[in-house]
Amino acid sequence: MKFSPLGRSGLKVSKLCLGTMNFGVDTDEKESFRIMDAALDAGINFFDTANVYGWGKNAGRTEEIIGRWFAQGGGRREKVVLATKFYGEMNGEFDGPNDKSGLSAYKLRRHLEGSLKRLQTDHIELYQMHHVDRNVSWDELWEAFSVVLHQGKIGYVGSSNFAGRDLVKAQYEAKSNRMFGLVSEQHKYSLLCRLPELEVLPAAEELGIGVIAWSPLDGGLLSGHALKPIEGSKRANNPERVEKHRDQLHAFEALCRELDESEANVALAWTLVQPSMTAPIIGPRTLEQLQTALRVVDIVLDEPVLIRLDEIFPGPGGSAPKAYAW
Repeated sequence: MKFSPLGRSGLKVSKLCLGTMNFGVDTDEKESFRIMDAALDAGINFFDTANVYGWGKNAGRTEEIIGRWFAQGGGRREKVVLATKFYGEMNGEFDGPNDKSGLSAYKLRRHLEGSLKRLQTDHIELYQMHHVDRNVSWDELWEAFSVVLHQGKIGYVGSSNFAGRDLVKAQYEAKSNRMFGLVSEQHKYSLLCRLPELEVLPAAEELGIGVIAWSPLDGGLLSGHALKPIEGSKRANNPERVEKHRDQLHAFEALCRELDESEANVALAWTLVQPSMTAPIIGPRTLEQLQTALRVVDIVLDEPVLIRLDEIFPGPGGSAPKAYAW
């Protein structure tokens, strides 16, 4: 496994991040334990989750599974750089209007305590805002984050689904409060979703914020199975999206065949070409899927291949404003 700093921090994380969204949903607890053990054995030390995973009435289930895995001991907790998120509703865990989606000092404190309990730990390395909330001031948020940072309950603050302007605003206000600010931004990014190249990725690179790519296979469209769905798959591809991108997917399939690499691994390796990228999130449902993805960090995509990928999956044309102005 290869490692890189998380943003401008001194914390080293694996260049593949283990996403746990399937744990307790499509992947039972026993298989989830096997996947986490194998990931750790392979050198993946960066695990990402969220308090809402498990979804709906089962929100929190994924964190509980990870907590029970930690409780087995054997140095599991000590070896993991743990990231979780808060923002969404937790199905009446807290009564009243403050259970609605959003950010506030109240929600931060209550949701952090809930995650710590479910995860069976006294600290979280990376605590992330799952979405921006422009109705809450940064004065309120940075003051609340400063408290839990000084208490040692979290190590770093991250964001997710922030626009470029939100990253700039967050860092400006952090500096005004003499704080380190955001260390990472978790953002949707893939060969089929390159809009972040306009503003988000350049802003993150300039501000020293590491980018963590979620849905780097675009919901399975870049997995290699979209054109030939696996019978009985629990995650049926959207036929309309497959049809829309059919020509691109055929061209991508042909290129990967030339490279003798799977479509999924090429798509994941491509995200790592971005200078601001810390790691793409891989979300295996099975141990086999995890083992297949481990090769990604060793794949080198040379310039001719990158040019062909740009031709198949055109981006916005670079960063703003050059992408749309002289």
